[in-house]
Amino acid sequence: MNWDEFAKWSKEIADWGARYHKTLRDRPVRAQTKPGDIAAQLSRTPPKEPEDMATILSDFDAIVMPGMTHWQHPRFFAYFPANATPPSILAEQLVNTVAAQCMLWQTSPAATEMEGVMIDWLRQALGLPDGMTGVIQDSASSATLSAVLTMRERATGFTSNRTGLSGQGQLRIYCSDQVHSSIDRACWVSGIGQDNLVKIKGTGPRFGMDARTLDAAIRSDLANGHIPAGIIAISGGTGVGGSDDLAPILAVARAHDLYTHVDAAWAGAAMICPEFRDRYWHGIAGFDSIVFNPHKWLGAQFDCSVQFLRDPTPQLNTLKIEPEYLKTTGESVTNYSEWTIPLGRRFRALKLWFLIRSYGLEGLQTRIRNHVMWAEELAEKIRALSGFEIVTEPMLSLFSFRCPGDDADQQRLVDAINDDGRIYLTQGAFEGRKVIRVQVGQFETTRQDVLMVRTVVEEIWRALK
Repeated sequence: MNWDEFAKWSKEIADWGARYHKTLRDRPVRAQTKPGDIAAQLSRTPPKEPEDMATILSDFDAIVMPGMTHWQHPRFFAYFPANATPPSILAEQLVNTVAAQCMLWQTSPAATEMEGVMIDWLRQALGLPDGMTGVIQDSASSATLSAVLTMRERATGFTSNRTGLSGQGQLRIYCSDQVHSSIDRACWVSGIGQDNLVKIKGTGPRFGMDARTLDAAIRSDLANGHIPAGIIAISGGTGVGGSDDLAPILAVARAHDLYTHVDAAWAGAAMICPEFRDRYWHGIAGFDSIVFNPHKWLGAQFDCSVQFLRDPTPQLNTLKIEPEYLKTTGESVTNYSEWTIPLGRRFRALKLWFLIRSYGLEGLQTRIRNHVMWAEELAEKIRALSGFEIVTEPMLSLFSFRCPGDDADQQRLVDAINDDGRIYLTQGAFEGRKVIRVQVGQFETTRQDVLMVRTVVEEIWRALK
């Protein structure tokens, strides 16, 4: 393909993209194919001769698209959103075209300097304190792993990268039982181990860990010769939105000189609305590390996760490695590859620049406030259905419910709803019972789309009875 052909097909694909988004409501939200359907249509051997792009794109429509679940569908209420706003998509097209590897300042000065400014834009938007800095990661999983590795190094006097964990004693990480599985995985990968992740049962209206119970667990470990290394708090857990009361947890951490991290991957975006901060983020300014994902609720195309750091030095001391071929000379500059696990880095800051300038903070705030309001309205309408119960009340725009019957009935209803195709929900578990989970957050959803959940749930339930 030459560059004239590239220009032609780029226009074709842009037109296809506009048609796709305009017609999403006409498509089933979840792919309706069966396992193996797509693979059966793909050639088992690579082509020997070049193929025409028109043929390739035709096959894309015929083979690939029927097997796609539509994350940008306005009635996608499963998991958490992975929004892709038009300006974010355009920015990614530019990034893909320039195709820079932005590992060092000198390999793309604009990418590095824009990243620093975008981190600060978001710091201001979220009401975080002056002086807090950070880095753009690919996902919250990577940010959390970076924080756990920093906890490990700090607890071992920054020696375990060199000498390993043998003979270091049992390091312990503390969190609530509402945390995402990425926290478990970080303990696996870091060598700390699953058995040394101490989970405190979430209690109270927000299912957060009790600070006194946390303190007692740390004191017990100290008495048994273990080494407390860090505390991971959550704000808006994946299951039912569990959120820790941050200020008391921070007080416990400081009493024991422990490194702290907050997983606010989803809910952090809502903190651009000041009215949510006192409830969910009181005490946030004192935490060492905070992660939130603009690629979830804020509208930045995946992947784009921001990790804020009160002081980047401990993480740099954990992750920075500087072979001769990566050394830079001249004036002091920031090389963000020293702040993260991967060396290679994409130009992720550009889509934040496009996104925030295109919508403004007020436009983004309005969307989030609407999603929270519509979720609360929907919860009340489902509560009014005969025999239905709201199991966990709305945490921002996330809540869960149960239909009449046992756990098998919950799964039967979820499966039937998703086979119907008009909306997409997922099941979850809370206190030993299966629940049906609803999360409002797709960027283009409307109140009508959200309230359709009640209509579909009622219709499908009646058909199953």
